[in-house]
Amino acid sequence: MRSFALFWAFLALFLNSWLSAQKPITLEDIWQNGTFAAKGVPGFNFQKDGVHYTKLEGSRIVQYDLRTGMASDTLLDVSKLKGWNGQLDGYSFSTDENSLLLTTGTESIYRWSTKANYFVFNTRTGALVQLHEGPKQRYATFSPDADKVAFVVDNDLYVKNLSSGKTTRITNDGRENAIINGASDWVYEEEFELVRAFKWSPDGQKLAYFRFDESAVPEMTMEMYRGGEYPELVTFKYPKTGERNAEVTALIYDIAAQKSTSVNVPDRERKGEGWLDDYLPRMEWTPAGQLCLTWMNRHQNVQRLWLADANTGTCRLLLEEKNKYYLDLHDVTFLKDGSGFVMQSEKSGFNHLYKYDMSGRQVCALTKGNFDVTGFYGLDEKNGLVYFQAAAENPMQRELYEVKLNGKKQKRLSKTPGTHSAQWSSTFDYFVDTYSTLNSPPQIQVLNRKGKTVRVLEQNTELAQKLKDYGKTDAQFFKFKTSENVELNGFSIRPTGAEFEGQKLPVLMFVYGGPGSQQVLDAWKGSNYLWFQMLAQQGYVVTCVDNRGTGARGEEFKKMTYKQLGKYETQDQIEAAKYLGTLSYVDPARIGIFGWSYGGYMSSLGMLKGNEVFQAGIAVAPVTNWKWYDSIYTERYMQTEAENEQGYAENSPVNFTEKLKGKYLLVHGLADDNVHFQHSAEMANQLISNGKQFDTMFYPNKNHGIGGGVTRLHLYRLMTNFLDKNLKNAKPAATPRP
Repeated sequence: MRSFALFWAFLALFLNSWLSAQKPITLEDIWQNGTFAAKGVPGFNFQKDGVHYTKLEGSRIVQYDLRTGMASDTLLDVSKLKGWNGQLDGYSFSTDENSLLLTTGTESIYRWSTKANYFVFNTRTGALVQLHEGPKQRYATFSPDADKVAFVVDNDLYVKNLSSGKTTRITNDGRENAIINGASDWVYEEEFELVRAFKWSPDGQKLAYFRFDESAVPEMTMEMYRGGEYPELVTFKYPKTGERNAEVTALIYDIAAQKSTSVNVPDRERKGEGWLDDYLPRMEWTPAGQLCLTWMNRHQNVQRLWLADANTGTCRLLLEEKNKYYLDLHDVTFLKDGSGFVMQSEKSGFNHLYKYDMSGRQVCALTKGNFDVTGFYGLDEKNGLVYFQAAAENPMQRELYEVKLNGKKQKRLSKTPGTHSAQWSSTFDYFVDTYSTLNSPPQIQVLNRKGKTVRVLEQNTELAQKLKDYGKTDAQFFKFKTSENVELNGFSIRPTGAEFEGQKLPVLMFVYGGPGSQQVLDAWKGSNYLWFQMLAQQGYVVTCVDNRGTGARGEEFKKMTYKQLGKYETQDQIEAAKYLGTLSYVDPARIGIFGWSYGGYMSSLGMLKGNEVFQAGIAVAPVTNWKWYDSIYTERYMQTEAENEQGYAENSPVNFTEKLKGKYLLVHGLADDNVHFQHSAEMANQLISNGKQFDTMFYPNKNHGIGGGVTRLHLYRLMTNFLDKNLKNAKPAATPRP
C-alpha cells in the first residue's frame, strides 16, 4: 500500500512539473507576435477551364494547377510594365480572360466599400491603359463581351469602351451626401451587403443601376483626431430607426441609344409627402435579358421578385413571399437554360432551397427536413447538381452536400464532424474544403466531384503542435435546460492545473446572441479562443451559451425574439449563469460577462437585469438604445419605436442603469460608423445620473473593430486587468472544497 501511495505521489509531482514547464500563453503572443496565427489559403481566383487558378504574389499574377499545386505560368509582372507605378492591390479577369483590371492605391471607405486607381491590361498585346484620369474609381467591372468597363467616380456612373478608348458619363447628378449612382449608401452596404449597385446585361449592351437619393436622410458626424489644430469632421448619411431612408430607384442604360429608362416597380410603398419608403436590395439579369429586382417593404416581411422589360421598364410579378415575422434577404440564381431559378426560403419552418419555373411556380423543394441550409454554393447545370452547406446533422456543425436539380439523391460530401466550408471551381469538377473544429485550426484540401482528396493545401500542423506545447485545454460542449424547458447549447474551457483542483473558480461568459448568429459552433475561433485559453491557464472557467434567437435551429427558435430583442436572450444568459453557479467548481459570486457589438448590448443588459448574478461585465461598442441604431437592421426585428414603444423601452440598457450593482467596463471607438459612440455617451450619462461608478475606455479614430497597430493588445490587456481585479482577485463566495 505504501509503494502504491508513493507511486501516485511521484506521478502527481511529475504531472505538476510537466504542466508548470509548459509555456504560458501571453497577450503579446496572441495580439502582437502572431504566435498562434493560423495559416490559410486566400480565396481562389478560378479560371474558366476549372483546373487552374491564379494568385497575387507581390508584383506578379501567377497561374497554378489546382490538381498539383505547381505554378504553370506567370501571367503578369507589373514591375516590368511601362506606365505602372505603385503596388498591385488586386485584379480581375474579363470573361474571355484576355484582359485584366488591375487596382492600385486602394482606400477603404466603410465595411466593404473601397476606391482605387484602375488599369486595363491586354494579355495579348501587352498594352496597359489607365481606366480614368482624375479621382479614384469604385467597382470597375468588365462587360460580358469584354469590350467595356463600367465604374463609379464621385457618385456618378461611367462606361469606357476599350476598343475606341471613349468614356461615356451615364449620370451627371451625383453629389456627396445627396445622390449616388451605381453604388449604395451606408445602410444598404452594412445591412444588405450591397456595394456595387450596377450590373451588365448578359449581352453587354445594357447596364442596370440603382440611384440613391439620400438628400433628405439625416446626417451623422464623427470627429477624427489626427494631430491638427482642430478635429477633422467626417459627415455621412445614416438613417436611424423610424427616420427617412434613401429613395432607391432602378434604371437601365442602353449603350447604343445612350439613354436610361426608369424601371416602373408597381405598388411601391410611400410615406408622408409621397417619398418612397421601401427597399430594392438586389438586381439580377435573367439569361433572356430581363432585369429581376428584389423588392421588400419597410417592415421586411413582404418580398417580391419583379421582372422588368429592359426596353420599356415595365414589370410583371414573378414571385411573392410573406412572413408573420420578417424575411431574410436571399439572392436569386437563374438557370442558364432559362427554365427557372433557385432561391432560399424559410416557408417550411427551416431554411431550404427551392426550384421555381419562370412563371414563379415552385417546381420542387431541393432540400427538405428539420434542419437549416446555411450556405448555397451554386448550380452545376451540366450535371444537374446543386451544392450547399447545411447544419443537417447537428446545429453546432456544418456539412457539405450535393443534390440533384430535381431534389433527389442528396449526398453528403464532407466526412469529418466539425465545420466545413467550400469554394468550387468554375466547372464544379473540384472544390476546396476548409475544415476546422472548436479545438483544432483550419485544414484545407482539394477534392474532386466524387469527394476524393486530390491534395492537401494546409494542415496547420505547426500551430497544432504549438498549442500542445502551450498547454491548450480542449473546450467541451454541453447542453442544459432553462426553467422554461428550453434546451440551450454551450461550450466551456476549464482550468486543468493541479493548483485549481478543489477550488471554486471565477467564470467569464462570452456572448454575442444576435438574431441568426452562432458562437457555440464547432469551428476554430482564432484569437479569441487563445485569449480564452490564456484565461483558463490563469484559473478562469470560460463559457459561451447560444440563447434563443440564434441560428441553425429553425425559424421559430430564431424569430421568437421578434419585436422584443434582448428579452429572451438576456433571460437565457442569466439562467445559464445560474446553472453554471450550481457546478461544484464554479464560484457563483464571481461570474462575469463579456460581449462586443450585439454582445456588448447583451453584456450590458445582463449586468443590469441580472445584477444578482453577474459581478463584472465588459461591453465593447454596445447598442444601448435601439432608437439610435440603423433603420434596416432595427426595424427588421423591432419595427419602429412608434410602432413598438414597449419593446424599445423594456429592452434598451440606458433605461435600467439604476440597477447596476457590479463592476462595469464600457469601451467604444470614437470613429465607429456602425454603432455610434452616441450609444456609450448616453449610457455614461445615465450611469452618472444614477450615481453609478463604472470604468471606461474610448479609442480615438477607431471604428467598430477597434484594431490597428497595438490597439487590440491595449484593449485585451485592459479587459484582462479588469477581470483580474474584479473577478479572479475578488473575494470568493465560499471556502474551497476539501
